[in-house]
Order: sequence, then structure tokens, then C-alpha cells
Amino acid sequence: MPGLNEGMNRRQFLLNTSMAAAGLLAAPSMARASSSFPVVRTPLARRRFTSPAVEKTIARVQSALRDKELAWMFGNCFPNTLDTTVDFGWFDGQPDTYVITGDINAMWLRDSSAQVWPYLPLMKDDSHLQMMIAGVIRRQTRYVLLDPYANAFYKDSNQISEWSTDLTTMKPGVHERKWEVDSLCYTLRLAHGYWKASGDAAPFDHEWRDAVAAIVRTFREQQRKDGPGPYHFQRRTETQSDTLAGAGYGNPARPVGMIYSMFRPSDDATVFPFLVPSNFFAVVSLLQASEMVEALHQDHDLAGACQRLAREVRLSLDRYAQVDLAGTGRIFAYEVDAYGNSYCIDDGNAPSLLSLPYLGAVKSGDACYLATRKFILSGANPYYCQGSVASGPGGPHAGRGMIWPLGLIMQGLTSTHREEVGQCLETLKRTHAGTGFMHEAFDANNPDHFTRPWFAWANTLFGELVLKTMDQFPGLIT
Repeated sequence: MPGLNEGMNRRQFLLNTSMAAAGLLAAPSMARASSSFPVVRTPLARRRFTSPAVEKTIARVQSALRDKELAWMFGNCFPNTLDTTVDFGWFDGQPDTYVITGDINAMWLRDSSAQVWPYLPLMKDDSHLQMMIAGVIRRQTRYVLLDPYANAFYKDSNQISEWSTDLTTMKPGVHERKWEVDSLCYTLRLAHGYWKASGDAAPFDHEWRDAVAAIVRTFREQQRKDGPGPYHFQRRTETQSDTLAGAGYGNPARPVGMIYSMFRPSDDATVFPFLVPSNFFAVVSLLQASEMVEALHQDHDLAGACQRLAREVRLSLDRYAQVDLAGTGRIFAYEVDAYGNSYCIDDGNAPSLLSLPYLGAVKSGDACYLATRKFILSGANPYYCQGSVASGPGGPHAGRGMIWPLGLIMQGLTSTHREEVGQCLETLKRTHAGTGFMHEAFDANNPDHFTRPWFAWANTLFGELVLKTMDQFPGLIT
């Protein structure tokens, strides 16, 4: 397309209807970000939320980056959550924030937490931004109390879900009821990160404490020591990964202390119920919750319950999560059943095995993690994609040959090697199909073929990678 530089030998820049609906199309009269790139960021008058601290960060980073295409992408991606997905208001006199995932009009506990996470360091310079994130925490608290087994919710409790006929206990306000351990972990991670970054205890009232207690209770139920528990799920569908085996209770596993997760972060059903990265995430999140309820509520009983559960899950992980894979060595499996069966892959979504250091679950130099990382980023992993245009982590959700930008970003965020980080950024720059935004997945042989043109989590996380790279490897991109 005229106006794109020579390095962007990709599709003509045509904004499809999804992007137009998302507000990703700027008015033609707007000044261009540079002489080489079109303005694709949502026009100021149509942005859902603005933050002076975020705008200053964009200006600082764009002026520092040598690569102007990378600078253009950062200016599009980093504010995308604020520009297009945030609905900020008030509920019972307190901040209230509804955050959609992008092209699906519902709020996922996981996505909403991850979407605002990169803005936490900027709250100290922007009280309005802090208030917005506090509103996310308060809304998540209400959602957890409504149904800790649900993964996504509506703002309007009267809205009828397209999944209302699922064979599970659907409640008003619930968009989807797929039980995913990481959904609850992400709410705890955001709460802890907000508290540490701001020192503000206001969102963590007795209702929030009750939500933590509900999380612990739900995790205990899903250890399934006394039977399958209250959760079951089936869907009438031709897609195998959208429903559960075992009459809606999933495939069997031996109750050894880990937490059963019926679905993955991709919303696909697990093969074996002990999803290893999510259980690692639960250990970290429970310890964070323990610290908070002790410090903010002096609730020794709940803090102790969090610690005991975290310890039990960790001991079970130590015993059952590692496997010896022929030709690879000892690695973390992606899923296990504690009967001796395991599924050795990784998923481009997070939590993933690749993301464990990012989530604080293992050290980046841990021997088992390094062996696992080597496996994940190789042809030994059935879902590592190697194409004519790009190579990178994929996953079952989008199918073989489809690379997840989230996976590439996570590879960069967890790497300790300058060259690897540079390669990840270069691949992301080469495969956005001329749109200036991240997508859910793209074809390793043809990046013009991609899924989800409006996927705010991937956009914001890309911004986090750029910021981390500037700090970790000065001179690599500046």
C-alpha cells in the first residue's frame, strides 16, 4: 500500500468491519504518526478512557525507539485496552470498570486482569488511571461472588448469553461458565499487584475478603477429595474441545492435592484435569492472597488456609508435574492425571509452561524449566509452528501452523538472552499483516491469514514487552 515502508511487504491496508466497529479506524484528516505509517489508533474523541501517564509513556517510548515501525506499533497497541475496551463508571459510590476482551462483548476475569496489568506502574502518576483499575478489581470481586466457576460475565445481568443452553448452572449476568483455575488466579494477581504498586487498600474491603474465601473454597472443592464436587458442564456442539467428557465432569484423575481445571486459558477443555501451569499459578496467587488478608484484615484463619492449600498444591506439583520425555529429558508436562499419564505440549495462551517465570512460579534459571523451554520452542512440541514466514509458539485452540502473538510475546518476556528478545520483536513486527496491531493467531506461512483483529490483551502485552526490553536490554531497540 502507498505510505507503508518497503519492509512492510504485506496486505494492502484495508480495515475490515470488525476493526471499524472497534473504533480502530481513524478519520482520514488526522495527522499521520509518521510519513510512512497510517494512523490506525482510535481517534481521541472516540476513546473509551484516556490516561495522561499512558500518553506520556507513548511519547517517551516513540521518541526513543530507533525502529519507526516498532514505535508506530507501540503507539497503537499499548493504549488499546484503554482506547477500545474500558467502560468506567460508579457502583454504590465506588469506582466500577467493565472491560471487554475486544471483539467479544463480555468481561473475562483472566483477560481483564491481564489487559490492565501493564498500566500498574503508571498509577503513581495518574490517579484517574488508578481509580479505573480499582474499578476492575471491585467488579471482579462481585463476579467471583456471583459465580466462582464462571470465566466470563456481562455488564447487564439481563443480557441473555449465547451459551444459555449449556448444561451447567447458568446464572443471570454470566456469559460463559467454563471452570478455569487461572481465572481466579488472575483476580488475585491483579489485586496483589495493585496493592503493591499503589498502597491503596480501599478496594479490599470485606466483600473482597469474602471473594478470597470463595476462591479458596472453590479450589478445595476442585481438589475433588470427596467426590466430583458441584461443577459440571456440557455443551451441544460439534467442537470436541468445547464440552467435557465424563458426563460433564471431565476425564478422571487421581485426587492428589492439585486442583482440577476443566478448561484451559484458551477456553478449550483439558485432556487431563491437572493443568500444570494453572496449578503453579494457583500456588503463587494463594500466597499473595494470604499476605493481603493477613495485612489488611488480620484474618489469620483465611491467611493460613491460603498457605496450607498453596503448600499442598506445590507438593503435589513436585511429585507429579515432571516427566521424563524420550529425547528431551526431564520436563514439566502441560497436563497430568496423577495416574502416570501426561500431555506434553504448551499453549500460546497464558498461563503456559513458557510463562512460569513471568508469573513468579519458577526461577528463569530453574533446570527443569530450561529443559521445558527448550522442548516448547522446538519441533518436539507438536504445537510449535515453523513456517516459511515465521516460527513461534502455537496451540490447539487455533490449530497447528497458527502462531500466537501472545506466545511470541511471552517468549520475549521470559527470555534472558538479548538476541532472542530481538528476534521475537522482529517476528512480531513482520507478522501484524500491516494492521499495526496484534492478533490472536496467524498462519506461519501467511500472516495475512489471522484470527481476531481486535484482541486487546495481546496488544497491551506487546507494549509491556517493548517497555521491558528497553529496561532489560538498553541499546537493543533504542
